[in-house]
Amino acid sequence: MIAAPLQLGPLRLASNLLLAPIAGYCDLAFRTIVREWSTHPGGVGIGVGLACTDLLSPQGLLRGTSSSLDLAATNDFDKPVGMQLYGSDPEIMAQGARWAVEHGSTLVDINMGCPVDKVTKKDGGSKLLTDLNRAVSIAARVVKELEACSLSPEEWSRRLGNASLPVPAARLPVPLTCKMRLCWSDADYHAGTACSPHLARMLADVGVVGVTVHGRTTEMKFSGEVQLAGIARVVESVNGQIPVIGNGDVREAPDAVRMIRETGCAGVMIGRGALSTPWLFRDAWALQATGITPPPPPECEIIESVRRYLNLMVQYRGEHYAMVQIRRRMTWFAKRLMTTDSRGRIVGVKPLKEAIRNAQTPSEVSVRLDEFLAGGLRGGAYEPEAAEA
Repeated sequence: MIAAPLQLGPLRLASNLLLAPIAGYCDLAFRTIVREWSTHPGGVGIGVGLACTDLLSPQGLLRGTSSSLDLAATNDFDKPVGMQLYGSDPEIMAQGARWAVEHGSTLVDINMGCPVDKVTKKDGGSKLLTDLNRAVSIAARVVKELEACSLSPEEWSRRLGNASLPVPAARLPVPLTCKMRLCWSDADYHAGTACSPHLARMLADVGVVGVTVHGRTTEMKFSGEVQLAGIARVVESVNGQIPVIGNGDVREAPDAVRMIRETGCAGVMIGRGALSTPWLFRDAWALQATGITPPPPPECEIIESVRRYLNLMVQYRGEHYAMVQIRRRMTWFAKRLMTTDSRGRIVGVKPLKEAIRNAQTPSEVSVRLDEFLAGGLRGGAYEPEAAEA
């Protein structure tokens, strides 16, 4: 049994499992669904230890743009919550971190791993892996800003949102973590010169309390297999100075256990695997704690989770947003609704996905979900999952 709550500076989480800041997916409605599954009675009452927002532009937060504010939205149930910032200007990143603290963040994270062009072309995300001095200067400036807006024990208690979590006894700053990849190029990784071990040590020296390492290079983007050996090198390099969180290709509970055992990492961050399986945190913690993975939820519970998610999106963002999102996200939910025919072949749910894509209102989506529960809207080929961010 390897279950051990993760400690990040003054923040002790209920588990060692974190929901990744998945660009375009990790809104308040989805974080709520993940948290609800984490306390589902089918598990051991624990799952996700911390959930992160979508990656946030500090400029957008400081200007108060509606899109940035929507991505950063949180509430009393959504605790503890991390807010991830991306950018390349130390001062703007510092002011973005202060904004995050002032708006309820329990942890701030700097994105040093996003491989998407619109981020890297502005010298943010994983482009920082090509300029370690800039990366470290950003982190150092953010740490200084966080220290200037430390939280009282009373405020810490509110932000932890769980009476079972230990509350700091003195004023302490919100902790800073960083999320990175192994390095920029495949050639550097295979030559044994990946920058991530060195960068992790440098970040620890300026006050970063933990790093998440996605086990791919920037050039790999989301292709190929996660390199567990690369994560293990970072763990070995920091030598216990700060915890290392592993990330990449965790789609089932045994994947999380394997990552911990093969890399020595202290925690696991789960991204796209959670989009199809929001109960994955429940399962991964139960497997660590008891050696047994809970049985998968029945079809009716998955459908009700989809319905609940739709209703939350309507509540938080309105019908238009909810309909746009449910049409694209139903493909992920559908991956766990596969059945088998009389010959044992996997049968997909393409008719259900098409019905959701063609629906015009939340009420119509709900009708289609009921139709599926009654035995309709089934058939089509099985579609494998994509690589995890």
